Amino acid sequence: MFKFDVIYRIVLSIAVYDLGGGTFDISILEIQKGVFEVKSTNGDTLLGGEDFDNTIVNYLVAEFKKDTGIDITKDNIAMQRLKEAAEKAKCELSSSQQTDINLPYLTMDASGPQHMNLKMTRAKLESLVGDLIKRTIQPCQKALSDAEVSKTEIGEVLLVGGMTRMPKVQQTVQDLFGRQPSRAVNPDEAVAVGAAVQGGVLAGDVTDVLLLDVTPLSLGIETLGGVFTRLISRNTTIPTKKSQVFSTAADGQTQVEIKVHQGEREMAADNKLLGSFTLVGIPPAPRGVPQIEVVFDIDANGIVHVSAKDKGTGKEQQIVIQSGGGLSKDEIENMIKKAEEYAASDKKKRELIELVNQGESIVHDTETKMEEFKSQLPAEECEKLKKEIADLRTLLANKDTAEPEEVRKVTSQLQQSSLKLFEMAYKKMSAERESNASGSSSSEQTNSEEKKEGKN
Repeated sequence: MFKFDVIYRIVLSIAVYDLGGGTFDISILEIQKGVFEVKSTNGDTLLGGEDFDNTIVNYLVAEFKKDTGIDITKDNIAMQRLKEAAEKAKCELSSSQQTDINLPYLTMDASGPQHMNLKMTRAKLESLVGDLIKRTIQPCQKALSDAEVSKTEIGEVLLVGGMTRMPKVQQTVQDLFGRQPSRAVNPDEAVAVGAAVQGGVLAGDVTDVLLLDVTPLSLGIETLGGVFTRLISRNTTIPTKKSQVFSTAADGQTQVEIKVHQGEREMAADNKLLGSFTLVGIPPAPRGVPQIEVVFDIDANGIVHVSAKDKGTGKEQQIVIQSGGGLSKDEIENMIKKAEEYAASDKKKRELIELVNQGESIVHDTETKMEEFKSQLPAEECEKLKKEIADLRTLLANKDTAEPEEVRKVTSQLQQSSLKLFEMAYKKMSAERESNASGSSSSEQTNSEEKKEGKN
């Protein structure tokens, strides 16, 4: 049994490499004083011992056809016998260098019964399943990266699942983490033991062990332009609480809809909508003025509490979302893979939307300031600025086909022009104030001198 009493007194990073019958999982944990904190998880839901069996079966089918000319794939009974033989050979080759596959009377043809009798070596098996084993490497590297841990910081590597008995798998793990995997845990019993310990924790029978889980996907809300704004990132340890202040997108806006999403894509529509609610009763004000604090609070059971509060009035609305958001493990893995697949295009789409949002904000602010300082601004300069505003508006109206660099350029040009114009207005107002102050001082001095002459 793994020495939990030893690691209880130290801080230890552990990698759990779990290659089971149907899936592959890798977890990075930090253990300190009985607290097991999951730092990151990754894996491949389409990789497991069954894939290794199928690879061996395909090899046996090809060998049988080469020897007899018979395609056995349409014989269900024969295929079942091949699958059983493949699994048996796989297990035997974990401890032996060679095994015999003998299947008498496997099938029949016109010449009579056909038998299978061949030898399989460990080297042959490893060459057949080498690509499957390599598929476990990238998830391990990603898990280390997400946990912000280098392989040299991993104190122990635990193997879970029957497939980890294969010497080639063990060697791959050793090469990957730079240390020999621990043999203190029985790979076939580890999951059952872990479930028993966690059951004891939940029942209150085990009090000196605490498992801190992580969020499988990022959580956030939809913001202006359909952008997904993360408040809690994937692999954040729970329980956790995060908040961020947002504002209104339009003048006089009296309510905001909070849409809660889960996922890794940059656009909210590409992620899973968990729920929504509306905060009403916001006092009418210019856009950007109201302060709306959004809080995400996840408890130890993974239940998410989301609230939105108007800091000006104290009005608040909230929603409670049950653990997991209704997603299966396969769905979570699929969402992560899609996010990686579309990362470049999603990033470009988000960049354009954020540039459009920035452009619209600058147009709004410029027009507001022009109205505020219209008495101080030269008419000719105002017309030039209005022309630049119109050009940017035209570009933003065609945002679906606009190039990010063009939007950035025109937005920056308007921003620079408006700053120069308002600087001109500010200097003019300052000069007028100084002139008025000087005139007032001169008038007071004249009045004072007249009073003195009157007394004489």
